[in-house]
Amino acid sequence: MGSPAKESTPAPPAAVAIMGSGEISATGRRVYNRLLGGSPQPVRISILETPAGFQPNSTQVALKVGDFLRRSLQNYQPHVTIVPARRRDGSYSTEDQTIVSPVLPSDMIFMGPGSPTYAVRHLQNSLAWHTVQACHRQGAILVLASSAAIAAGIQALPVYEIYKAGADLHWCDGLDLFGPYGLSLVFVSHWNNREGGAELDTSRCYMGQSRFDRLLAMLPVDATIVGIDEHTALLVELATETCRVMGRGAVTLLRKGQEDEFADGETFALNELGSFRRIEPQSDIPPEIWQRVRETRSDARPAPGPQPPADVLALVEAREKARVRGDWQTADALREQILVSGWTVNDTPDGPELAQS
Repeated sequence: MGSPAKESTPAPPAAVAIMGSGEISATGRRVYNRLLGGSPQPVRISILETPAGFQPNSTQVALKVGDFLRRSLQNYQPHVTIVPARRRDGSYSTEDQTIVSPVLPSDMIFMGPGSPTYAVRHLQNSLAWHTVQACHRQGAILVLASSAAIAAGIQALPVYEIYKAGADLHWCDGLDLFGPYGLSLVFVSHWNNREGGAELDTSRCYMGQSRFDRLLAMLPVDATIVGIDEHTALLVELATETCRVMGRGAVTLLRKGQEDEFADGETFALNELGSFRRIEPQSDIPPEIWQRVRETRSDARPAPGPQPPADVLALVEAREKARVRGDWQTADALREQILVSGWTVNDTPDGPELAQS
């Protein structure tokens, strides 16, 4: 008898950046440079209008993000496409292949401000959302900011319904991006918001501590709450099963009665979020969508060249921090470590660029 055939190991999906806010700020620029380090040029970026699709100016909202990305990422020669998938029905439908198809060859897919519950209603089980998932599992980076971050959890906080319209406290089903990986996550952006000043507690995404405590009691006991401060991002690196915090604030994890806080530059294992498991990448995605994405992405460009590993990217980030504080001796020593690792770092007006030496 022959040896049993080995099961193929699925390629890991790309990173996901969950941002509390600051998608068009210095924090955002840091995050995008970290995510795109070593990417082949030009970088193809898609911006989905869906979270803000109910607003008459949803295109302008997306264009503002696009303009920032073009200016901030010039060294990647970004090609930015606005995808007007605004609602499930009508002329700009999340079910329309013509509207959704520009997402297919993307290197990075962005969704941002708007309404979390609106985003869920018009994306859940849609052609657009299945396409985004398939692209991510085939190598496209996901960036989810503000409302889109909330929508990505297993439960979504109905911010506007409660804060603006006075609805009773409740949760809505979310898009559950990480559910297939065994993670039951609830994302709360604007965790440290202070717009209410001394008169009104607007932390916990405008809920305030008292109301949020009651909301917590309504969640499943196995859920992990991920609170993300403003101008702060959590980078979930599925390939290495690690998480990294970047930005001005911190990321707070609430799980099984325990609270942990992680500041800028800190990392932790992915299983801190729950019982992570790897999956067959095409699972739970309609086969015709998976195949369409696969064929489009394989034809879009030749295979990329060598990419800098995570430890080299960490050295680059540490060197940038040393340069900011004027510690030139440390910065030079880190440059040498990068060189020994087989990479050259070049400083440009748009940030450091890596090239294989």
